[in-house]
Amino acid sequence: MKTLLALVGWLILFVLCWPVALLALVLWPVVWLLSIPLALLGISVAALLALVKSVLFLPARLLGYRA
Repeated sequence: MKTLLALVGWLILFVLCWPVALLALVLWPVVWLLSIPLALLGISVAALLALVKSVLFLPARLLGYRA
């Protein structure tokens, strides 16, 4: 469904202002490539926070607490 909405939005933009639509079509892979490091950073931060949470809750788990 998201793909269909993106396609319809791009077609509307193409009808209204075709140079901007073609520029968006050409620059989209560049934007995607630039967002990969940010996605990796987000995954790393989430993993680090999960590790900190597990270390903080380790004493309670060792004592037998179940949520």
